[in-house]
Amino acid sequence: MSSTSSLIVRASASVLAAGLAMCAVTPADATPAHDTIQATGSSWAANAVNQWVADVKSAGLRVSFTSTGSAQGRKDFAASINDFAISDIGYQGSDPKTGEADSSGRPYAYLPIVGGGTSFPYKILRGGKPITNLRLSGLTLAKIFTGAITNWNDPAITRDNNGSKIPSKPIIPVVHSEGAGSTAQFTRYLATMFPDLWTAFNNNPKFTEYYPRKGSMIAQSGSDGVMNYINSASGDGTIGYDEYSYPLGLGFPVAKIENAAGYYVLPDQFNDAVALTQAKINMDKSSPDYLLQDLDKVYTYNDPRAYPLSSYSYAVIPTSASDPRMTTPKRQTMADFLFYSVCGGQAEMGPIGYSSLPLNLVTASFDQVKKLKAADAGVDLSTQNPSNCNNPTFDKANPSRNRLAEIAKMPPSCDKDGQGPCGVGVPIASGGGTNGSGAAGGGTGSTGKGTSTGGAGTGGGTAAGGTGRSNGAGPAGAGASNGVAARTKIDPQTGQTISANGDAGLGADAVASPTDLAAFSRSGNNAPFAVLAVALLLLALVSPPLLARALARRNGTR
Repeated sequence: MSSTSSLIVRASASVLAAGLAMCAVTPADATPAHDTIQATGSSWAANAVNQWVADVKSAGLRVSFTSTGSAQGRKDFAASINDFAISDIGYQGSDPKTGEADSSGRPYAYLPIVGGGTSFPYKILRGGKPITNLRLSGLTLAKIFTGAITNWNDPAITRDNNGSKIPSKPIIPVVHSEGAGSTAQFTRYLATMFPDLWTAFNNNPKFTEYYPRKGSMIAQSGSDGVMNYINSASGDGTIGYDEYSYPLGLGFPVAKIENAAGYYVLPDQFNDAVALTQAKINMDKSSPDYLLQDLDKVYTYNDPRAYPLSSYSYAVIPTSASDPRMTTPKRQTMADFLFYSVCGGQAEMGPIGYSSLPLNLVTASFDQVKKLKAADAGVDLSTQNPSNCNNPTFDKANPSRNRLAEIAKMPPSCDKDGQGPCGVGVPIASGGGTNGSGAAGGGTGSTGKGTSTGGAGTGGGTAAGGTGRSNGAGPAGAGASNGVAARTKIDPQTGQTISANGDAGLGADAVASPTDLAAFSRSGNNAPFAVLAVALLLLALVSPPLLARALARRNGTR
């Protein structure tokens, strides 16, 4: 090391030491340490969870999440295989159809983490180009997924599209092979709204997480597996179901679904927020199902903007003081991660295909997080305040209002039943951008970076979805989503996808700000970072004279 370099290093060390002394803080003074926590569960919510996992790394939190499906996540939790689970439904005692055991002797609490819509991505080629403005009524959708409609030229589909005929080709429904919360949400809708069709098909009137496979149905594992198959070379004629984040991230079309007001709508953050104002939440704190959702009124809400298959997803957290997997550092990490997820992290949900929690559920989730401290007095929750969250549903002037639902635009007249359909259907742009080429389809996507749309994936047949947020790293995505996918362009009049290119990254509005990330960090944990900032500032002031003197000595001028 040169004399100049060693002098600067010594000066840096001196300044850092001085900074620590001035703040009277040492690393040992920090409040409880963090430890890595592990979660498994919902693929429906996986893109949201992976976004938050990536965000909090910069604050020193380490969270490992594996998308295994809601049913497996709950099983893992019950068996103490994970630290917490992500699930789109609660424990059922047993699956309503299969009778498979579904309960937990491990004490737990549910807390809502995100809203969204179960969408219906499809691939129908006409003249080699994809149709992108398909509309389906609830009844037609039910008939497709129960085998009563088997060809895209069926008169019911033509009627839904106001006389616009789809080419004659077999319909290939793509369903989840795992125990999936998305299956539970979809089949609950079918069982509630079309009980005769569903009961005859399912041989059971109840919903299930395990979709019955009959006829031409194809089963794939996980949300990425469903999207991979639909987007594969053999995917022409397919339609599946997945949380909207997955097709949105790929710039892939989804069917507009007719709501009770007679409008065909997309599952964007606004339409989901409108619909979820009608979700009936169990507010009985003594109930084992506290905070779980009843969606019956969501299905039938007659607001023209409402997306009828909107729902919430949940974290399942351990609450026992003697939980075999829990330590104070793990509970602290879980509390801080969940605080960020339901607070600052909600601002990122809309652009990636979800819908942010309203204030009442954010507050309720915070109350559930307090059970971690009730189990362990060493957990610090002193800075957790829902009023500080950067959440698009919040109206600070009137906290009782849901701003996201209020600003949702009315659908255009061409989306009304008997009119339209809107748009003419445009080809989906493929990937091929730089600084973010897609990962191989079918596998687990790596962390995405850069600002352009990912290229075509290899293997599995799907184009890998997108790239990281602009000027920032996206989270690890499963299969089709390589990091956080680029935001697609949507025609403001028709709501249809224009291109998966041209608007790469999620933009600054979706990047967690330092304030958001700092919000869940306790003052004790922030101290070392504050000291470092002071040290660097002092170094900037002190180093130039020191450097000048060192150079002068070297040149023999002093």
